[in-house]
Amino acid sequence: MSDWIVETESLSREFKGFFAVRGVSLKVRRGSIHALIGPNGAGKTTCFNLITRFLPASDGKIVYNGRDITHTEPADVARLGLVRSFQISAVFLHMTVRENIRVALQRKLGTSFHFWRPESSLTSLDARAAELAEAVGIADHLDTPAVSLSYGRKRALEIATTLALDPEMLLLDEPMAGLGREDVERITRLIKQVSEGRTVLMVEHNLKVVATLSDTITVLARGEVLAEGDYATVSQHPQVIEAYMGSATAEDRDHG
Repeated sequence: MSDWIVETESLSREFKGFFAVRGVSLKVRRGSIHALIGPNGAGKTTCFNLITRFLPASDGKIVYNGRDITHTEPADVARLGLVRSFQISAVFLHMTVRENIRVALQRKLGTSFHFWRPESSLTSLDARAAELAEAVGIADHLDTPAVSLSYGRKRALEIATTLALDPEMLLLDEPMAGLGREDVERITRLIKQVSEGRTVLMVEHNLKVVATLSDTITVLARGEVLAEGDYATVSQHPQVIEAYMGSATAEDRDHG
């Protein structure tokens, strides 16, 4: 088995003459936490959308676990174990925490969603739903409608529903977006915890989080790879400082 769980080769996405991503060759080491950073408009989320096939690539190749998935349907990519979250929390607001997690767990039953079957048919999933809620720190809210959760707990619920799909690789798109300091610390610990036994690729603007969690960092600028390495390496790169670190550090000071 290769050390690399995901490899992209010259990955590009063009929108009417504008390249959101151009020639990105990325290698994500199995079992690592790998961060994509860069200024706004650098192409980070577009890279996520290309790797998970939410967007078709204009050019290039994507390999997951040794398998070419460049033209694979998004749902099939998820079934292979490559699962993503989104910048905006995506949960069913008027369902409880337990019900949200059970929806994700239904895939394991080997049937389509049980819209026409009694709710009692899903009780076999309750124990696992409770375990996942416990794992992300929301076990006390199993019967709480998602709409009543704080934003940080909605993020935790989203991670729980993502874990319910039993992913081998987890892609997190700005997991700290909109969180206060206390929630950032909680979700940072959670990501570290759930990364055990799986690979995490994340887009994140909070440099303290990136420095704390990441084994490898890829810096994008204008859709291209600017630098790659550990935090100590990329934070000293002159072009990275110019393109990203300086403005981000200033922003951190402004919000500190």
